[in-house]
Amino acid sequence: MIWHMAGMLDDADDIHPLLHGAPSTTEFKKLRKRVVRQTREAIEHYGMIERGARWLVCLSGGKDSYTLLAVLTELKWRGLLPVDLLACNLDQGQPGFPATVLPEFLTKMGVEHRIEYQDTYSIVVDKVPQGRTYCALCSRLRRGNLYRIAREEGCSAVVLGHHRDDILETFFMNLFHGGKLATMPPKLVNDEGDLFVYRPLAHVAEEDCEKFARAMNYPIIPCDLCGSQDGLQRQQVKRMLDGWEANHPGRRQKLFRALTKVRPSHLLDEDLFDFAGLMRPGSLD
Repeated sequence: MIWHMAGMLDDADDIHPLLHGAPSTTEFKKLRKRVVRQTREAIEHYGMIERGARWLVCLSGGKDSYTLLAVLTELKWRGLLPVDLLACNLDQGQPGFPATVLPEFLTKMGVEHRIEYQDTYSIVVDKVPQGRTYCALCSRLRRGNLYRIAREEGCSAVVLGHHRDDILETFFMNLFHGGKLATMPPKLVNDEGDLFVYRPLAHVAEEDCEKFARAMNYPIIPCDLCGSQDGLQRQQVKRMLDGWEANHPGRRQKLFRALTKVRPSHLLDEDLFDFAGLMRPGSLD
């Protein structure tokens, strides 16, 4: 598939409302083109396109999901993404969640959407022992509801806003605490086998998502509404990566590139490489 994007020059008749008011600075134009290019590359590289498909684009109200929605909408607006998009917010009943922000924003932007209320927060608080983190159970409940909504809406894929840094952090979480080499894949099929899960921002840096969403003045909802405890393992990993990046600029991108260049013969997993059957050339003569 060959992608073309001529100039990305906005005018009043050729821009989606989500991109109205985009800063005209050279810095923002470069940022926007970079985020769009990296998203297109991930969509193409990981084979996410099913022509005529319908995607459930999950919107939390954070910087990452706003960036995801804007970039996918721009690609579709310009004829480069031949799928239908349905934005979806799952209101999980967290204390203080501003329930009117997203529906008002999406309606104003003319974005097709569905707002679903499911009080999973109360379930998590009831089930998780005091002092333990809510994230794992909360995530499982959220994912189950999103799968259900996708089926109800005739969607073939659930699309999430995880970016490059999320993928790196998950890799080190699994390495340090799970004893395995694994991370969030950019594309997978759910356990039931009826839905794809896509992460089109897999190549995009968190910093770029934040710069993009804030420059567009999207109504960002803070991600700590559930009272997630300080010092979580993920935050520790994030601080570690921040330190590496500060001392060695570009370290995050090098680490990410390493995840795309795996050599099973230079690891230790006998299920991926037949070490026992490895022979010297000519040893069977």
